[in-house]
Amino acid sequence: MTFKSFFTRQWSLLALSLFLFLAACSGGGASQGSQPAAAADSEATTITSSGPVKVVFWHSMSGNLENVVNDLVKKFNDSQKDVQVEAVFQGDYDTALSKFKTVVGTNDAPTMMQVYDVGSRYMIDSKAITPMQQFIDADKFDLSSFEQNILSYYTFNGEQYSMPFNTSNPLIYYNKDLFKAAGLDPEHPPTTFAEFEEAAKKLAAKGTPASFPIYGWLMEQLMANQDVQILNNDNGRSAPATESTINSKAAVDTLTWWKKMVDEKAMMNLGRKTDDTDKAFLAGQTAITMNSTGALTKLLEGSKGKFELGTAPLTKPSADYKNKGGVVVGGASLWITNNKPAAEQQAAWKFIKFLAEPDNQAYWSVHSGYFPITKKAYDVDSMKQNLKEHPQFQTAVDQLHNTKIDPATQGAVMGIFPEARQLTETAIEEALTGKKTPQQALDDAATQITQKLQDYNDSVTQ
Repeated sequence: MTFKSFFTRQWSLLALSLFLFLAACSGGGASQGSQPAAAADSEATTITSSGPVKVVFWHSMSGNLENVVNDLVKKFNDSQKDVQVEAVFQGDYDTALSKFKTVVGTNDAPTMMQVYDVGSRYMIDSKAITPMQQFIDADKFDLSSFEQNILSYYTFNGEQYSMPFNTSNPLIYYNKDLFKAAGLDPEHPPTTFAEFEEAAKKLAAKGTPASFPIYGWLMEQLMANQDVQILNNDNGRSAPATESTINSKAAVDTLTWWKKMVDEKAMMNLGRKTDDTDKAFLAGQTAITMNSTGALTKLLEGSKGKFELGTAPLTKPSADYKNKGGVVVGGASLWITNNKPAAEQQAAWKFIKFLAEPDNQAYWSVHSGYFPITKKAYDVDSMKQNLKEHPQFQTAVDQLHNTKIDPATQGAVMGIFPEARQLTETAIEEALTGKKTPQQALDDAATQITQKLQDYNDSVTQ
């Protein structure tokens, strides 16, 4: 848009729009004193002499998920003439974030970026984004029907920094046919550690033990399910985390329980690749596993015609934990960069609002397997039909809604999360293989994570 055409069409908003443009380009959108780019009048995103406002959207959805993203982008682009979104696949989460780091603050940066949950602290510290709260407040956008347990992960100091996009949580998956063969009730899966161990032994006696992948995210979930934090300073939410508590008594007890089942041959150790664990499960070599709800569609399709798939909430240490803790949402959210003109940021916000509409959230959930972020999506016919056909997903919905929001279930936040997760996985591996005791393995991991936290904190405060 040229200054002349802008003046001609919106002379009454010149002062406000120019101010917003400068604020958006200042690189300080995350500061408390920045002016909301979203405060620009909606006219700022209308067609100009050079055409509609373009929004470049970087994402990490591959395969069928990319097709669903492209469907939603096309639907949005076809629905109006003011904004045109260009969705660009940038590889997996790690690859995409690495690419973003090389262009952050430059003209090559996207208008909008999908970032996985564990990249949230970096995005805030980068000072390269405009908090979503500014658009929400300026637009008086109503979030009352949104899933608060999902929003809370991306809320820091009472401010919504990004908008959830693809959201999941963990589930226990089990083979109902193998449960019956082992004399177990397929309609009553284990709910406590002791019940799980007993069931795993019976299944192992039939040649089909349990198996969990060595995945740091699952260990984090087992802690949150006990209402236990893995970092100090309220999981890094009341202040930047300075110490890892992954070696808490609860964590050591949980890893000891896991190792005991491996030692008893009630649990198979198939390594770190969740795909390997899923393949063994679908082949009937194991009877119980744990994975994300994002794997539900794949497991439903893979088990079709072979066995009846069951789902259950995460197992807790004992019945005393029934009303404690819950799950932390996983997945990714959408961030708007602050070095783009106000009109471009507003255009991205318009697309984000479109994605949040109930019909679009229902479409996304049905075709991707991820949660809708608004409860109104459950009133859409396609969503109702999907839950009727696949009641396994209802387990995940109930588990999410039964989770009480607190620092443990909001999830940990740290700038070195990917490295911390790898160190946790190394500790699990060392314990399960007998290289170290669970206590020593987690103590060592906590020490290394704490050092990396301190190094990171020093780097962002310099």
